[in-house]
Amino acid sequence: MASSKQSQDSHAARAARAAELRRQLDQASYEYYVLDRPTLADNAYDALFRELQELEAAHAELRTPDSPTQRVGAPPQSQLPKHSHLVPMLSLGNAFTDDEVAAWNERIERLTGDAVHRTGYTAELKIDGAAVSLTYRDGVFVTGATRGNGSIGEDVTPNLRTIRDIPLRLRSHGPTPPPVIEVRGEVYMPFDRFEKMNQARAASGDPVFANPRNAAAGALRQLDPAITARRPLRFFGYAVAIGDAALDHGASTRKHAPAKRTRLPFDTQWDLLETLAGWGIPVAPHRARCHTLAEVASWAHEVEHRIRPTLNFAIDGGVIKVDSLALQEELGVVGGREPRWAIARKFAPDIAVTRLLAIGVNVGRTGALNPYAILEPVEIGGTTVKLATLHNFDLVAEKDLRAGDWVQVKRAGEVIPQIIAPLPDRREKGHEPPVTVAPTRCPVCGTPVERDEEEVAIYCPNVACAGRRLEAMVHFVSRGAMDIRGLSYARIEQMVAADLIEDVADIFSLTAAQLEELDRFAEKSAANLVAAIAESRSRPLSRLLFGLGIRHVGSTAAQLLARHFGSLDALADAPEEEIVAVRGIGAIIARAVVAFFAGRSAKALISKLRRAKVNFTEPRSGSASGALKGLTVVITGTLPSLSRERATELIEQAGGRVTSSVSKATSFLVAGTEAGSKLEKARSLGTDIIDEAELLRRTVPNP
Repeated sequence: MASSKQSQDSHAARAARAAELRRQLDQASYEYYVLDRPTLADNAYDALFRELQELEAAHAELRTPDSPTQRVGAPPQSQLPKHSHLVPMLSLGNAFTDDEVAAWNERIERLTGDAVHRTGYTAELKIDGAAVSLTYRDGVFVTGATRGNGSIGEDVTPNLRTIRDIPLRLRSHGPTPPPVIEVRGEVYMPFDRFEKMNQARAASGDPVFANPRNAAAGALRQLDPAITARRPLRFFGYAVAIGDAALDHGASTRKHAPAKRTRLPFDTQWDLLETLAGWGIPVAPHRARCHTLAEVASWAHEVEHRIRPTLNFAIDGGVIKVDSLALQEELGVVGGREPRWAIARKFAPDIAVTRLLAIGVNVGRTGALNPYAILEPVEIGGTTVKLATLHNFDLVAEKDLRAGDWVQVKRAGEVIPQIIAPLPDRREKGHEPPVTVAPTRCPVCGTPVERDEEEVAIYCPNVACAGRRLEAMVHFVSRGAMDIRGLSYARIEQMVAADLIEDVADIFSLTAAQLEELDRFAEKSAANLVAAIAESRSRPLSRLLFGLGIRHVGSTAAQLLARHFGSLDALADAPEEEIVAVRGIGAIIARAVVAFFAGRSAKALISKLRRAKVNFTEPRSGSASGALKGLTVVITGTLPSLSRERATELIEQAGGRVTSSVSKATSFLVAGTEAGSKLEKARSLGTDIIDEAELLRRTVPNP
């Protein structure tokens, strides 16, 4: 008897622990994916997740449908089963101008009088994604389906479980949801994640996706949820439906109300959205409650012309809805297809068709040859577009882009326009444009191009190439490199045009008299710039290495190499096997360094820098016995007087190591103003947090 009671107590304790783990993990996911304000460190989340996995593996009865462990775990399916929606998911009518919105409103007024003026409107972003319906039973996500034909969709529950911002259990903030409820919304891909995914696919030889919407829809229909889990999908909710009422783009088509109806816990569309947010459902930003059509028009123009270019996801307009749910029900549906109470206010398209006139090539500061599209001018979203990015020649070949093609061009977010795909059907048969071939020689200097096996890009190895010298000079004088203040992009262009400088070494031979001959240079400004150039000669070797623009050598690699070898000459003479032995330096960087110093143009540049008396050494102070020896430090925010570079130098000279992310290994965090997630993570880990004054006390010796 006692043994039985102990067993029951033990089971209850395990069940309570599993429930608590699910609660903590759900809260952490909500903070990370929905609020974007994580408070639980990654390693702490992983530990809780493993504990829950082990509990469920040992006691299968503890596994619940809303467990975070069920996000990815379903086996691949042979086909997608069908799912009938509680209420049809219908379509919206379109309005392309303010006048058409006014005409829609007049139709409403003829049916309801001035009721709409008393209730107003809710205006929401129209997400350009894949419509889905999420069924929650007693607050737990049980079924997810695509829109399909509106009445019947495809059951993609395992795939939707992989989307981290879709809650597996509705949160308890706000009113209690009905026993069974469908949450309607859109699955989409953020622009930045879509581009990174396409770049990775192109690098690995996989076909790239045409646009985020198609990529999202295709990811949802994968038979293997593990594939869906690898796609950067997100979700926004905007509507709900229950068995006898629907409050979304498609209203119920029933003619008679049932004797007893489920009561929805809100009365307006605005409150519906607020309730969804309280339940943990992500809701699109920039929504507005408008009292008049003039406010609706103002909101639409603000979104189209100011907000839309800043968004990290695609929209093709806004959705204007009568705010009162009771009035929505009274207005009903037109022909069983479109709700009278809502309309899509469409914006000018951010995709257009135009002619690809030519494919040009830019030579970047590291010598990378970057193709770009020269387009027949076309207006997209109110802006005339003449150029578009093409990323690399592998992508050009993958998309089969040819000069003379008609192409689809998109302008989304704050990025430069991009070509989605050509329209091969519009090629004239028998006169197809020739296939684009990547250049074998630099189009500027004629040097044979190079390409590493691990890379997509091709390069001009000539450091004296005129095509790369301007960008190389701008990088060389930048704050993270030689930090020559007063030498701007425009001034470097001016000096190149005047034949005063041909490479970065020539900067150190400039005189005040030469500068005073140029426009916008007075005696004082010329003297100040010459003084700044002279001061930069003493910068440590790590700054010089970074400034030289050696392929793959960023600021961190430059510091590691400078500290290890101590001088430029020692590094230039080092074989590849010695360079790759430096901790933190890989084979790709080592090969790039050896190739750089072996080049004839690089040797000539180094000789000129030596004659200009530029410092070729790196101080080794404090590395063996400094006050911060062996400590790992993170810097975040803006410090009162120290630049990020100067603070890093102080820490490294005192023997410390600066890293970019906070972890358990972080010894302390230096926090300035506007510190963000790194500060929060440090607090959650109990990491020591100091300010600039304390950093100076620890690193600068007392006089």
